[in-house]
Amino acid sequence: MSDRGKKIFLLLTVVVPFLIYCVVYYIPMFRNAPFKLKEFESIDFKWGMGNNLENSYNSATGDYQYVNGQDSLIKTNVKLRKDDILYLHSKASELGFWNFPDVLANKGTNLDSSKVLRYVMQFNYKKKSKTVIYLTDYTETPKLQGLAEQMRTILQQSINDAEERYGKQAGSKN
Repeated sequence: MSDRGKKIFLLLTVVVPFLIYCVVYYIPMFRNAPFKLKEFESIDFKWGMGNNLENSYNSATGDYQYVNGQDSLIKTNVKLRKDDILYLHSKASELGFWNFPDVLANKGTNLDSSKVLRYVMQFNYKKKSKTVIYLTDYTETPKLQGLAEQMRTILQQSINDAEERYGKQAGSKN
């Protein structure tokens, strides 16, 4: 067999089947991805001790309420920019948020009576939503705990940055 014939044979037996496999396997995954940015509607983020989730943020309405250091309930309206939403969506994808279990709590934890700080992170899309309840005392899978903590930090930081931006804009208008 000539050198050219060997290259053609190699191409037809290795490269072409691999490309076909990639197309057949990955295209439907991307096409049917359940959490697409273009279908994004809102983020709901709540936190508090036990079942008392007095701190909350809803990106659709911009309603943000939290208890400050003096135990006063602060209610304000904070809107996330499209860049913020894109960032949060991409970080959720990067951290594997869509694959998190619905509840991150140690085995045997009674969710109704637990007085541990908990976070409820919910991404809403047109066709479905993903909600994760994360209790801060979770220790069963350290890597998953770290990823959940990262997601919580990113959400909280984005909201705080948006509130700070909004405060500066409101201050400059006066």
